[in-house]
Amino acid sequence: MKRIVIKIGTNVLSREDGSPDLTTMSHLTDQIADLKKAGFQILIVSSGAVGAGRSALRHISETNPVIRRQLFASVGQVRLMQKYSELFSQFGLFCGQVLATREDFRDRSHYLNMRNCLTALLRDEIIPVINENDVISVSELMFTDNDELAGLVAGMIDADLLVLLTNVDGIYQGIPGEAGSNRIPVIRVSEKKTITVLPLKSSFGRGGMQTKYRMAVKAARMGIRVVIANGKSQYVLRKISAGEETGTVILPETQVSGIKKWIASNLAESRASVWINQGAADALTGKDAVKSLLPVGVTAIEGEFKKGDVIRVLDSAGQQIGVGLANYPSERAREWMGISGKKPLIHYDFLVIEP
Repeated sequence: MKRIVIKIGTNVLSREDGSPDLTTMSHLTDQIADLKKAGFQILIVSSGAVGAGRSALRHISETNPVIRRQLFASVGQVRLMQKYSELFSQFGLFCGQVLATREDFRDRSHYLNMRNCLTALLRDEIIPVINENDVISVSELMFTDNDELAGLVAGMIDADLLVLLTNVDGIYQGIPGEAGSNRIPVIRVSEKKTITVLPLKSSFGRGGMQTKYRMAVKAARMGIRVVIANGKSQYVLRKISAGEETGTVILPETQVSGIKKWIASNLAESRASVWINQGAADALTGKDAVKSLLPVGVTAIEGEFKKGDVIRVLDSAGQQIGVGLANYPSERAREWMGISGKKPLIHYDFLVIEP
C-alpha cells in the first residue's frame, strides 16, 4: 500500500456540542505526517467546513437553511484549511485545497483535469485536502456525503487503500454497544454475502453507516482495499498502515481499468436507459459473471444516446443494476432490440454492475 485516501468525517472532527475537535484533528495530522515520512502518498477527504463556520457565525440572521449552509461553508472552509495548514507546517509539509461537485465526476474532461491536479500535488509531496464545494453544491450537484466523494477520489487516483474514519469502531451485526452485537472484522466482496447494516445516521453529518458500507463495497469492487474505523481511537492510522486489526476491512476484488472507474462514478448520472429481461439480468449479475449486454436481452429503450455515451441498465422491475458505455447509437439499438446474433450494446470491458 503506497497511496491512501483518508476520509475524516464530521463526527470525528466535532465535539459533542458540534464545535471543532482540534485535539483529534491534531492527533490525526500527526499520524499522517508519520505516514508521509514512511513514504506513503496521502490524500485527505475532510468534512467539517460547515461545522467550523457554524461555530464562528453564531450571530448570523439568515433563516433560509440552504443559504445558511452556504454561508457556514464559505467561512468554515477557510478556517478548516487554515488549521490543516498550521498543523502540517509543524512537520514541514504543505497541503492544498481541492473543492469538488458532482459535475466534476460526470464530465470526462473535468474528471481528467481533477485527476491530473491530484497527481501533480502528490508528485510534489503536497497533501491534497478535498471537500465538497458546499457553497455551490445544492440539490442535484450534491454528493450523498463525503463517503461517496472519498470513494470516487480513491477510484480516480488508483488508491491502494481507502480509510473511512467515523465515530464507530466498524460495521456491527446490530447496534453497537448492545448485547450480542459484534464488530465484523473482515468482509470479502467476492463472497457476495448479504450484510445487514442498520441505518445509523451521523449526529452532524449527512450520511451514516449504510452509506459508508455501500461506498466501501463499491470501492472494493474497483480493486481498492477499504477500512472503516473509529477516527477518535488512539493511533488508528498507524495501526491500519501496520496491518493491525482495527475497524472493519472490506477486501477487494481484482483491479479494474481506469475507464471502468470513471463509468462507476456515473452510476446514477446517465440520462438514457435500457430495460432488459430477467434472463439478461441474471447473466449480468450472476456470480463470476463476465458478460456483455447483448441486444437480444433488451426489452425497452428510454431516451437518446450516441456511441460512447453512458447509459443506465434497468431490470424488468425498473431497478438499476449498472451502467456502461453504448457501443452504438440508440437508433441502431432500437433496430436490433430483441434480435440475436448482433454485437453487444455494452461490451463487458465498459460495463459496471452495481454492488
